[in-house]
Amino acid sequence: MENLIAHLFLARELAHRAHLKPSTGPGSDAEHRALGAFYESIIDLADEILECFQGRFEVLLTIPVLTADPEKPIREVLKQQREWIDSQRYIACPREETSIQNLIDEAVRAYNKVNFRLLYLK
Repeated sequence: MENLIAHLFLARELAHRAHLKPSTGPGSDAEHRALGAFYESIIDLADEILECFQGRFEVLLTIPVLTADPEKPIREVLKQQREWIDSQRYIACPREETSIQNLIDEAVRAYNKVNFRLLYLK
């Protein structure tokens, strides 16, 4: 779970930085707004997942600090993170913990939504 939350924290950081360094030209406003909505929502989702996990299992986790290439296109980074979450979510939290898995679903939904907006809204 520590690494899953660390990925969400990193996503917030990278999306916020990309939001503050908008591209120019067609679609730049849509990208700016999509990234803004994503970074604002993903941190609340990370907090909710972590607090519920720690409450359920009565543990306090230490979240590592992850890094990424800041020059890599943000849509590519977020897509790779979503794929990583898909592959690790049941390792991070048992499948039968549906209340926490539902919260992870909400984080994945945020990734899917920003991917759609970055890819198709111009």
